[in-house]
Amino acid sequence: MLTLTAPTSESESTAHALPDVADDGDRPSITEVNGTVARFSMAYSPDGDSDRMTFGAPLATRAPSYVFGLFALGVVASVALAYTSVSSNSRLYMWIVEGDKGRPVPAAVLAIIIACSGLATVIRAHMRGVIVTKDGLEARYLLPLGVPSVKRWKWAQIHRMVIDDDGIMLELWDSTYERLPSVQRTGKLAAVLTHAAGKHGIVATHLGALEGD
Repeated sequence: MLTLTAPTSESESTAHALPDVADDGDRPSITEVNGTVARFSMAYSPDGDSDRMTFGAPLATRAPSYVFGLFALGVVASVALAYTSVSSNSRLYMWIVEGDKGRPVPAAVLAIIIACSGLATVIRAHMRGVIVTKDGLEARYLLPLGVPSVKRWKWAQIHRMVIDDDGIMLELWDSTYERLPSVQRTGKLAAVLTHAAGKHGIVATHLGALEGD
């Protein structure tokens, strides 16, 4: 027959008592023990969450400006060469230096004008694109006459982002839509904006797969 014995002392009875599972106020949480276990991380973290990321216009859009810039450099080089280095019997000297005698505007002045136009064209080509900051978005456009235009939005103004193979469109809280200008790294911009959308509670709708650079 099995004999049951009572605890000999109060200390012995408390030693075998079950712990109080209801009182866990002082117990450390799982995030305190190992924060990486319960931490939610986005699938893409853009360049260490940089405060400012710039996405320029596509190369195909900038190429005509580069061509005109090279043409302007060629004109300047030809005029400088004609006035300084070539022989007076050369065709370049006769066409530029001798020809200036019958022109209302000298070739040197025309070369300076063309050079300034070429430089302005190249600079203007870099004024298009998208800038992502910690506070919101900045889009830079060129109007039909070449006049630059800049639009800025705070993250709180953006309700939804629609991302597809053709580009990215913003749906704002006032029910208006804004299409972002085309950029060179469309896939990476889409990834950055998707990360920002999750961070700021913005709906991101993907209508197609974009390949990042």
